[in-house]
Order: sequence, then structure tokens, then C-alpha cells
Amino acid sequence: MDDEIDYAEMLEIPVETVTVRKRESRKPRHEAQNGDLSEQLVAEVNERMEGADGETSATEAEASDPNFAESKQIERSEKPKKAKKPWAKKLLIGELAAVVGLCAVIFFTNIFMVDSAINTFVRGLFQGETSTVDTREYSDFKLSPVVNDNVDTALTVSETGVLSFTAKCSVYSPASGTVKKVNGSKDTGYTVEVKHSEKFSTIISGLDTVYLTEGDKVMSTIPVGYTDGEGAVNVMMYSGDTLLNCYSAEDNKLAWT
Repeated sequence: MDDEIDYAEMLEIPVETVTVRKRESRKPRHEAQNGDLSEQLVAEVNERMEGADGETSATEAEASDPNFAESKQIERSEKPKKAKKPWAKKLLIGELAAVVGLCAVIFFTNIFMVDSAINTFVRGLFQGETSTVDTREYSDFKLSPVVNDNVDTALTVSETGVLSFTAKCSVYSPASGTVKKVNGSKDTGYTVEVKHSEKFSTIISGLDTVYLTEGDKVMSTIPVGYTDGEGAVNVMMYSGDTLLNCYSAEDNKLAWT
């Protein structure tokens, strides 16, 4: 203001005629921005204080209200282990009983039935190569008919033990086994040797046709050959090298005597 009056006097202008206007001072731009930031900061602090007061009041309400006190989180215990199923225990006991029973059967048969099939099988498991050895005696086998029941022929047994018959029919082995040898021809007739065990065998001669070859399995219900009825068929059973005569042939059925 004084500067303007001095400037008027220097120009010789009467001071009374000079209108003095006071210019509003403007704050620098950066000062204005700083002011706005300060106001925003104050507003944010006030809001946070109000929020904290609200939370504090809510906490106080929870503490004073018994309903809030009761709504605490329940601690969960570990899941109980599942009980074992009763049938699994029964199954284990059953399996144990079956094993004990099997051991008992093997023990008693080993004492009273030395050459039984189960003992032969068990011995084979533990003796390796001797598992193929069948030590059964001839008396351990049940004899089967060598001809069908519908064949009209008479079976005769000599004093030495040779069974003979003449008929047109199929011929069967008196017991199961394995074909050991096949000899002869169609002109002279075929001879078949069947091995039932290491100690028992049968020789059948006078066959016109042979259905099996060496090494084939022989079943008492399957014929080993055929005869046309023009020649006699002879059946001889051996225990080792001894011809057996301790059997009978009644009604075409064989049985030990």
C-alpha cells in the first residue's frame, strides 16, 4: 500500500485521488495441496477413531451380554477310531480252525494210512522229484469191469490168475493209470501194458485196435482198445513181477478175494 502512495507522489498525482486496492495474497500451490492433505489426514484419523470406538463398544456389549459369552467356539475332539468289524475276527478264527483241522487230518492219516492219496501228495511236496513215485499196493485199488455190462460173454480166471474172454466189444483197464508200452500189430494182435503204480500193473493182450499210445493217461471208464470177437483177450494183473490170482470175476465184475 505504501509503495502505491509513493509511486503516486512520484508522478505528482494527488494522494486523495488514488484508490488503493489490497490484493489478496495467494498461497503457493504446494502450500494449498499440503493443506488439503492435512485435512484429509485429519478426516481419516477421525474416522478410524470413530471405528475403534464402535468396536470397543461392541466388545463391551459382548462382554456384558451373556448371549455373546455363550457363543464361544466349541473345541472338537479327535474323531473316535472305528471299531473293528466283528465278522473279520470270526473269519480269522475260522481260518485258524481250518488250518488246525487240516494239520490234524494229515497227522492222523500219516499214522494210520501211510499210503493214502493225501500222504502221497504231501510227501511229494517235500520230497521234490519223488513226488511222481506212487507206492500204492494193488489192494489200494478198487477194480472195475473190463467189459460193459451189456456184453454177453463169460469171464474166466485161471488158477494162475489169467482172466480170459471172447467177445466183440470194447476192452477197459481194471484200474486207472498210464500206458507204459504198446506192442504187436493188427495181424498178431496188440498188447497194452498199463502202469497203475510203482508196484501194480496190468497187461491186456489180444486186442485188434488200441486207442491209446505210450504215456497216455488211462481211465477205468474209457476203453483202451477193441476186439472183434475172433480171438481171446487175456488180462493179467501183476504186483511187481508176481502174477496176481487173488481176485474173482462174477457177473463180469472184478473184486479182490
